[in-house]
Amino acid sequence: MVGMSGAYGGHNGSESRQTKEAVVVGAPEMGVVHKVASPPAQSTASKMKGKVKETFFPDDPFRSFKGQPQRAKLLLAVKYLFPVLEWAPGYTLSLFKSDLVAGLTIASLAIPQGISYAKLANLPPIIGLYSSFVPPLVYAVLGSSRDLAVGPVSIASLIMGSMLRQAVSPSAEPALFLQLAFTSTLFAGLVQASLGILRLGFIIDFLSKATLVGFMAGAAVIVSLQQLKALLGIVHFTTQMGIVPVMASVFQHTDEWSWQTILMGACFLVLLLTARHVSIRWPKFFWISACAPLACVIVSTLLVFLFKAQNHGISIIGQLKCGLNHPSWDKLLFDPTYLGLTMKTGLVTGIISLTEGVAVGRTFASLKDYQVDGNKEMMAIGLMNVVGSCTSCYVTTGAFSRSAVNHNAGCKTAMSNVIMALTVMVTLLFLMPLFVYTPNVVLGAIIIAAVIGLIDLPAAYNIWKMDKMDFLVCLCAFAGVIFISVQQGLAIAVGISIFRVLMQITRPRMMIQGNIKGTDIYRNLHQYKEAQRVPGFLILTVEAPINFANTNYLNERTKRWIEDESSSGNKQTELHFVILDLSAVPAIDTSGIAFLIDLKKATEKRGLELVLVNPTGEVMEKIQRANDAHDHFRPDCLYLTTGEAIASLSGFAKMATP
Repeated sequence: MVGMSGAYGGHNGSESRQTKEAVVVGAPEMGVVHKVASPPAQSTASKMKGKVKETFFPDDPFRSFKGQPQRAKLLLAVKYLFPVLEWAPGYTLSLFKSDLVAGLTIASLAIPQGISYAKLANLPPIIGLYSSFVPPLVYAVLGSSRDLAVGPVSIASLIMGSMLRQAVSPSAEPALFLQLAFTSTLFAGLVQASLGILRLGFIIDFLSKATLVGFMAGAAVIVSLQQLKALLGIVHFTTQMGIVPVMASVFQHTDEWSWQTILMGACFLVLLLTARHVSIRWPKFFWISACAPLACVIVSTLLVFLFKAQNHGISIIGQLKCGLNHPSWDKLLFDPTYLGLTMKTGLVTGIISLTEGVAVGRTFASLKDYQVDGNKEMMAIGLMNVVGSCTSCYVTTGAFSRSAVNHNAGCKTAMSNVIMALTVMVTLLFLMPLFVYTPNVVLGAIIIAAVIGLIDLPAAYNIWKMDKMDFLVCLCAFAGVIFISVQQGLAIAVGISIFRVLMQITRPRMMIQGNIKGTDIYRNLHQYKEAQRVPGFLILTVEAPINFANTNYLNERTKRWIEDESSSGNKQTELHFVILDLSAVPAIDTSGIAFLIDLKKATEKRGLELVLVNPTGEVMEKIQRANDAHDHFRPDCLYLTTGEAIASLSGFAKMATP
């Protein structure tokens, strides 16, 4: 190595350059060596504009405005804000027939679910029906999904009820609890609408697939366990959400168990689960699962009425007032005592319900091959919750079960939401007295049958097979929800997901490449067994941006490989060149440039030369800027491909070896 250093002196002087050029000229024929091209010159303003556009407008929503006259642009803008104008002018009778069937079908599911989910949130049952009336009308005007069926959902109901109950008892202070629910809904809507207006939807992407699978499964278990109060007829039940206190409460109050309630609950739960199984097994019978909840409500109400079961230990809903939504803007509470609680509840329920709604909308849009604008959906869901908070509604979004029924029933447009809302309106105006004798145990059975579908075992198994770290995130989300609390379990899962992303950033993939014999292809030695090391060369590649977070790791890892190669002691394979392939490095910052400069100096001290291969546009631009101040990377240190670099330098490596 000392002889090599003396031969070309680290290539800092003109003599070394002339020697290298002479060797290259005298080397065997290798074809044309392509130069690394510099990126086109761009102003700082144009670069910032491009980055902002890709960050906030990756879908380029204004591309249809280009080249259009002013009047057409105005019309397109109105249609963009109100998607109903895209399908309403061409609406036909045949479309209405399909939407009518779908709307009536989802209404049969929405009515019992609305009542059930309101009780899950510790709210009066009528609030659940109110929430199935106004929000769907708002979404029909502003939403871009044809299949999304809007209303209360189990997870958001559970989270809202559990978070607010920590500060206020729904039974001791029902009026205050209701005020806090409306205020939390307002904050949830503001958060959701703000994400859409500011085009910050990428924030919800931190809830990964693994996080959602574990969280939904854990929440489904907790929701189901909470229904043991209704299924067993227990009067005094714990207010905590964890599996341990819930099960402890169940067995501490065995004296309150009612065999009549248990029998009725078990029968209707079996009926609902059977209907769900039939619909899954034979999709054309989807209507069985859709109509089963309402049928159970009707049958159980008749049984209670005929046999006076309320006098034999079976609790009922009781009297519900007829009438449409009452204004509730005067019930919004901004008292500093509860402001922090309502804002936190609104943030958590808003993000969770928004994630569910956007995911459901995109899922069914892909099945019908049309596009759903995520930012439009955020604005639509947010505004309907803002309006809902002023019209006696609590948090709503697109529910998967209802949307699946809507899709299978053949909906064509968002008019199916309008049909559902009108059906709920008729119920609110004329049919509320019929629910007086509806037993609470049946509502509990309806909730269990609905949320059991959130436990996606095949998805969890696929995550286990694909990525054990992702499965750990899924498991942590599940365990956190069932053993601690819903919101803390979600926070743990998100924290682990973010930690994993940070680990990928700070510990990027870096590998040694070898040549596949007989080709000009260089690949990872560990992945391709046929790849072989090239004598005299250490070929490294980085598959991540190089920035301040990972330069120390990359520096240490590279120097360790160089030391390992240099300590082999084999003259035939003595190391002369370190090739750093930058093809997979999309970006670099000033710390990254400093890393390259320091690495070059370190290799020169060892009598080696650092060669960079295929730096991308941004990387090449910053290398040039570094060269403007100091000539760190000469043109003969930059190559377009690894093959060209080795072909150009191999003759010099042979000459340098004694």
